[in-house]
Amino acid sequence: MAETALAPSAVDEVMARLAALEDPGMRQANQKRGDDHGVNLSKLRSFAKELKTQQELASLLWDTGDTAARLLALLICRPKAFGLDALDRMLREARSPKVQDWLVNYVVKKSPHCEELRVAWFPDPDPVVASAGWALTTERVAKKPEGLDILGLLDTIEAGMKEAPERLQWAMNHCLAQIGIEHSGFRARALEIGERLEVLKDYPTSPGCTSPFAPSWINEMVRRRQGG
Repeated sequence: MAETALAPSAVDEVMARLAALEDPGMRQANQKRGDDHGVNLSKLRSFAKELKTQQELASLLWDTGDTAARLLALLICRPKAFGLDALDRMLREARSPKVQDWLVNYVVKKSPHCEELRVAWFPDPDPVVASAGWALTTERVAKKPEGLDILGLLDTIEAGMKEAPERLQWAMNHCLAQIGIEHSGFRARALEIGERLEVLKDYPTSPGCTSPFAPSWINEMVRRRQGG
């Protein structure tokens, strides 16, 4: 983000509040998921509501590099204020899974540069960046599939999902499930790919939750939509 003229004391005050919200137990739990912060996200959202939209403050908080501060920045920023290059740079800096997830879902998806970034990130050699491209593609599969090569996506998933790094694998798996859920003409192929690759087949799922295993996910969501 660009430099701003906001007083550094404002950042110091926010960082002090974030430090006060730190919970060692929550940090330990988050670290198992690759997120290096210990702030309860409900409390973080409440703090963001207090601050309201402050683009300059968001810029300075992002530049601290602190994960909790970056999450707060994404809640108080103006998504349409960022240029394409800024969003690309931010994604490449966002190594925490939660920061990446919020950046894509809360900022990039609301940006006029969303489609251009989707196309740029989708084939990126960095699997973290590529996973963001897949996340944006999944959004299009569900909401605006016109012009997408669904068959080509299935071919790419079939060829690469099994051996993909974890975060990229999850993103590709989500896309596979979404294709099967939203596009009945490709459902059988999506189910077949999922069954054969067995990605996340044994992932532990809490009672009452839908398994991330694509065939189970597809069948459950289709059943719900059909009133089953």
